[in-house]
Amino acid sequence: MSITLIITAITGIVSFLGFSNPQLVSKLKHFPVREWRNGEWYRLFTCSLVHGGWMHLLVNMFVLWQFGGQIERILDYYYPATGKFAYLAIYFATVILANIPTALKYKHEPYYSAIGASGGVSGIVFMFILFFPWEMLYIYGILPIPGIVAALLYLGYSIWASKNSRDNIDHLAHLYGAVVGPLLLILYMPEALRIFLKALL
Repeated sequence: MSITLIITAITGIVSFLGFSNPQLVSKLKHFPVREWRNGEWYRLFTCSLVHGGWMHLLVNMFVLWQFGGQIERILDYYYPATGKFAYLAIYFATVILANIPTALKYKHEPYYSAIGASGGVSGIVFMFILFFPWEMLYIYGILPIPGIVAALLYLGYSIWASKNSRDNIDHLAHLYGAVVGPLLLILYMPEALRIFLKALL
């Protein structure tokens, strides 16, 4: 059974329900003030199950399905007994850890909240790049660019945007998800670092 499809299906169903149920979104969204004041730490993950609209949801789930499925198959190949469980655990942990920087930054700001799986999805894409650094990625489905180049540009933009952008996007989650995801993968599968260096060179 595909863990990626299960994650995608659950996220899609919960997000769809949230489109017409603001109370559900309010209960699940990343809300640092409530996390710190009320101990609602579950929000660090449940925010990944709700999205701001169809485009937000479809883009995240398409990327998760496209790249996550390949990571899942790789881990299942190297570790038949534990690979799928490890994949789920790494995704779960990536989402949570990606949201911690904003939880710290905005813990006294009641206006701030965030939704979406983008932090975890960023981690998944960077795990893929770890295995296939020169694989062409298609920006907006049109512009081909090597994965390792896209990764560097993405990190640079996320660092800049997290400090300067006012577009209501959690760029910190994007940045930390992209960093944490591959690190967690390497902790579980040290061989991944050797594979990356060999492919890179």
